[in-house]
Amino acid sequence: MDSDGTRDVRGTHANPVPRARSDMPPMPSQAPGRPPLPDSSAFLTWLRTPRPETLPGVWRFGHRPRPEAEPALIPGRQLISGALIAFLVGWLVWSLLQNGYVGEWWWVPLLLITPDSWRGPDGALGRTGTALLYTGYKVLIALIIMVVVGKLGRWGEVWRRFGPPAWRGAVPAHEPPPAPEQDPAEWPQLRAAGAVDAAERLAAEAGAGQMRDVDHARIARAWQGVRSGRFGLATFTGAVLQDGAAACLHPSGERDLPTRLARHDLLTGQVRLGTTADDARNPYAYRGTGLGLGPELLGTSLLAVGPAGSGKTGTVIRPLAESLCLHALAGRAAVVVVGAAGAGLGPADAYDVVVQIGNPESVYDLDLYGGTSDPDEAAAVLAEALVGDLAEPHQGGDTRRSTTVLAQLLGPFRSVHGRFPSVPELRQLLDGAPGPMAALRKGLEDSRQESLLRELDARERQMGNAGDVGGILADRVALLDRPAFAGFFDTSGQSRPFSLKALDHPVRVRIDLPQRGHADASRMLARLVLAQFTASVAVREDRSLFACLIIDDATGVVTPEAVRGVQRLRSGNAGVVLTLRTLDDVPRPLRGPLLGATGCRMALSGLTPWDGQDFAEVWGKEWIEARDVTDRQIIAETPAGKVLHAVRRVITGKAPTARAVTVRQVERERWSASELAHGVPPGHAVLSLTTVKGEHAPPLLVDLRV
Repeated sequence: MDSDGTRDVRGTHANPVPRARSDMPPMPSQAPGRPPLPDSSAFLTWLRTPRPETLPGVWRFGHRPRPEAEPALIPGRQLISGALIAFLVGWLVWSLLQNGYVGEWWWVPLLLITPDSWRGPDGALGRTGTALLYTGYKVLIALIIMVVVGKLGRWGEVWRRFGPPAWRGAVPAHEPPPAPEQDPAEWPQLRAAGAVDAAERLAAEAGAGQMRDVDHARIARAWQGVRSGRFGLATFTGAVLQDGAAACLHPSGERDLPTRLARHDLLTGQVRLGTTADDARNPYAYRGTGLGLGPELLGTSLLAVGPAGSGKTGTVIRPLAESLCLHALAGRAAVVVVGAAGAGLGPADAYDVVVQIGNPESVYDLDLYGGTSDPDEAAAVLAEALVGDLAEPHQGGDTRRSTTVLAQLLGPFRSVHGRFPSVPELRQLLDGAPGPMAALRKGLEDSRQESLLRELDARERQMGNAGDVGGILADRVALLDRPAFAGFFDTSGQSRPFSLKALDHPVRVRIDLPQRGHADASRMLARLVLAQFTASVAVREDRSLFACLIIDDATGVVTPEAVRGVQRLRSGNAGVVLTLRTLDDVPRPLRGPLLGATGCRMALSGLTPWDGQDFAEVWGKEWIEARDVTDRQIIAETPAGKVLHAVRRVITGKAPTARAVTVRQVERERWSASELAHGVPPGHAVLSLTTVKGEHAPPLLVDLRV
């Protein structure tokens, strides 16, 4: 079944079978080996665990909501000592009553409510009844004393905080299974729509341990396609009855990743990155909760800044890439991960396409022109990659002249040769080499392409001008015209180029950049991928598929056009994840727009005060209650007071003082530059979040290690 984009003839896999060239990577010949199936009870427990709606960024799996405001809790030592003192006071009062030290007045209520004939050995109740009456009254008085002292000593709070209720709260409660009409393992949505046979088959496989979390998410995604009208109910039911939990497979045939390092919850789409610290600077509702990110947050893009060794790749990039690869297997996302070769972005088997630029053993190539056949579109993307970092970072500063120069060459060349030029051919054309230019002119004249001849004439006239950017473009293209890249960026049909036009399908892509020895070329290629990504997601037909680009180390990638492209991603159900060692790697005029274009911002441990200042400005200020405490020395005016003060000074070593407390509302930074630079412990980060719906989470101190 072609379920919501999870199947396509242009299948992809990291190790394809050799074949003839095509526009897309090949389909694998057979499904890879499958990891062992999970225990059925563990899967059903995971599926039935409650996931309440909560604040943005809270790990919803098994979450227990907390009050938004912190209750006024008494310190534990003070609470226990108060309860003990209250007990001793009650015991003292009872002893005084029992031993007659306060008189017999406490018997008056009993004497008033009982007739005289009841009392005494010869009364109506007799000796035994009278004894029981007096004993019951004593028990009643003891209970009243206990209730009073228990109220004063807060025994109820002691019981809740230190008694069995607290012990039970630390142990997971085993809730009874839900009713069949509410049990997700029984697929009630399928039963309600009439697909009872399919629901029975899926429920049986879930109970038998034949279903994974990826299977559940993938089939749920396919069912969304049925409900939206893109696929028929009969087709969906037939696929489920035939294949069970393996229905609607990803084109690779895989049902899980080879390994998982992070905690994932595909029912909510979250991946757990850490735990929000129990710190006074965090809102009370977030303290001690797990931190989970999903497409609803990544859709506003994420920027993580931290020095080398702060954990950007291991604790942020790798879990997010892993999560999005799982989403792709479920048919819900397309992901492209860009980083240096050997950066630890996951095994090759976790991806459908692995492009190793500069590695002769790489199966795939990168399409330099983004898979487009429009010369103007190809020129715009290529100009952004070549000289986007040289554009003036202010309003109006862009790559329009470079785009025009490239379009004047790409259009005529494609018209004559039916393809775009290779890297050496493009370099020669930009340098104005007589032979290639003459051959191009002759081809246009033979085909009588008058409009393209005018383009070529304009290019030749501009070559002699002092302000011509052709030389700069040629120098940048020369960075790719190296022996290490001789087998890449081929346009003659001899290689297998990958194009970001494939983001219409749930594909998993990893692009390894040759940063060692080719740093400038790597930054240029990263800009190329970002430019192609922002251009491709804007014209996708199926925007229900979340698309995400992850760039590990975006140094030299942020340009004015890139910032504008990131701002447009949210409306296309797409986002980017960028990491930087420092904001100094971004031009000063672009730092504010970059922080404003990304909805999720992360400052890791070890940040410089200058970077901290930029984060402090974008996070703004808040009103807080400030308490000013002043100690004023007490002056004794009487002889007895002076003696008392002298004795107190001898005992405590301090003069007697009176404390005055002033409470006022002040506006202060949520996190100051100094706190971000020196107050974030190792392995921690400060993270603010924004959902695609506009909900905000304030800056949170997060422990990324747990």
